[in-house]
Amino acid sequence: MARIDQDKLVRLDLNNPVFQENLLTLQKPERHAALDTLNKLRQMTWNQVYRDGGLNWEKIISVKLPKEIEAIYSLRITNSRRATAYRDGEFIRLLSITPDHDSTYGKK
Repeated sequence: MARIDQDKLVRLDLNNPVFQENLLTLQKPERHAALDTLNKLRQMTWNQVYRDGGLNWEKIISVKLPKEIEAIYSLRITNSRRATAYRDGEFIRLLSITPDHDSTYGKK
């Protein structure tokens, strides 16, 4: 596997239909906050993402993953919601925006 440059800018993949549905059905203030976070992400390097206390990038270990995905992470997308995503090279592939903290981690 080629070495991935941690100092390159993050590229966003917003194409997941679940993520799109979650984003587009947020109430206006939360949708704007999520868009602000996405704009922030696209201006950051991966090193900055990993260190940013506001995003609170965390590995999720309670979810079974397909073989092609090494790890899934959660990040704060608004003050009250978290998104799930995984890293694929330079891309952050966003999967969902969860309605509450516990559902991000697959807990009931």
